[in-house]
Amino acid sequence: MTKTDTPKIPAAALTSDRRRALRAEAHHLNPVVSISQKGLTATVLAEIDRSLKVHELIKVRLYGIEREQRSALFAEICNELACQEVQHIGNLLVLWRKKPAAAKLPHDQLVPATRRQRSQPAAKGTAKPRNAPTKRQAMAAEGRNAAGRPLRNTLAKKNTVR
Repeated sequence: MTKTDTPKIPAAALTSDRRRALRAEAHHLNPVVSISQKGLTATVLAEIDRSLKVHELIKVRLYGIEREQRSALFAEICNELACQEVQHIGNLLVLWRKKPAAAKLPHDQLVPATRRQRSQPAAKGTAKPRNAPTKRQAMAAEGRNAAGRPLRNTLAKKNTVR
């Protein structure tokens, strides 16, 4: 495909504010597609297309492609996939294409979601008791504080028993 060909689907140009917002949004993204030795092949284009359908905004990394060829490659990708050029810095290209509106099914054709099955219960006696007393509660039941000394109220009870 040459530069003179028209895009398959005409896409509206991005405003400078929208482009700035997309650049900021793409800053933390990692490249999802790499173009290397064999250049722009049909499989690479298909992968870029899939990524654009899922993410809307993607980064593409170029390896071993000369500076003059990068801008031509960027334009070719945008023409072929009807996406927008957001940014081109060195070996990174940032592409954006609006996600297509999902076709909504009529209410009677919706499929209910299935529930996940529960995992198998633990073997008997291996599970932790649900309401197990804490160490402090167990010590208090024995009449001792956290340091192991007898509680004051238990001393008073012992003294009254005598």
